[in-house]
Amino acid sequence: MTQSPIVRFEDARLAYGSRVLWEELNLSIAAGEFLAVLGPNGSGKTSFINTMLGTTALNRGSVSIAGEPVRRGSSVVGLIPQQRPFGDNVPLRARDLVALGLDGTKLGVRLAHKSVRGKVDELLEMVGATAYANRAVSDLSGGEQQRLRAAQALASNPRVLLCDEPLLSLDLNHQQAISEVIHRQAVERGSAVVFVTHEINPILPYVDRVLYLAEGRFHLGSVDEVMQSSVLTKLYGAPVEVLRVNGRIVVVSGDGNRALPADGHDHAEDIDLAAGK
Repeated sequence: MTQSPIVRFEDARLAYGSRVLWEELNLSIAAGEFLAVLGPNGSGKTSFINTMLGTTALNRGSVSIAGEPVRRGSSVVGLIPQQRPFGDNVPLRARDLVALGLDGTKLGVRLAHKSVRGKVDELLEMVGATAYANRAVSDLSGGEQQRLRAAQALASNPRVLLCDEPLLSLDLNHQQAISEVIHRQAVERGSAVVFVTHEINPILPYVDRVLYLAEGRFHLGSVDEVMQSSVLTKLYGAPVEVLRVNGRIVVVSGDGNRALPADGHDHAEDIDLAAGK
């Protein structure tokens, strides 16, 4: 991993009315770095992604990518969104969806070129989707569709790869496959990866640093520095215990009776943490 910063936040503040998501955020993300972004629902994880996409403006401070102010539609930024099913009978093959990442405005023309077809085939192979390259995307499983979204995001070989909960609703095998593809992009191509997630355990082997957002505050550091009982208790303003169980991180709410995902939020029901309500 090199030390050249690709993403830089300086004195960044984001708020909606009187509700502050974070402020005084100074953060540099290096080429090849894998940053995990954790926090309960409503803490601003997706908004953090959107500031780098240029779709959400900071209230104060600045964010730059590759030394330039962020702008919408930048080719140096790739996005893998949350898994959402396509509608029935979408007239789009798997390879067509991937090709949109090369040039979505000239799809029919570009697919006729041998070099473009070769690049699409390479991307499909990279994410393990060659076997269903010519199938309709609406006929594929959620995990298969998510592999295609990853390939589409990697088509431009982005310098920054933004991942907005890309593992949500996927089974363990697909979680591992998508995580490995994203990690290879960081290691082999030097992309800075920003990975928003509700559950750190599937990506634990790959994470360089964690940015934890909660209650209008944040903590930044290595996994061991952030995922501590004292740190999360301070962030939430309520007792939180962090345990290591069989190589996994388990976060336990203040009453000690419920194990939670490693972001401190129970998705089955609300918990007794103000940030999770």
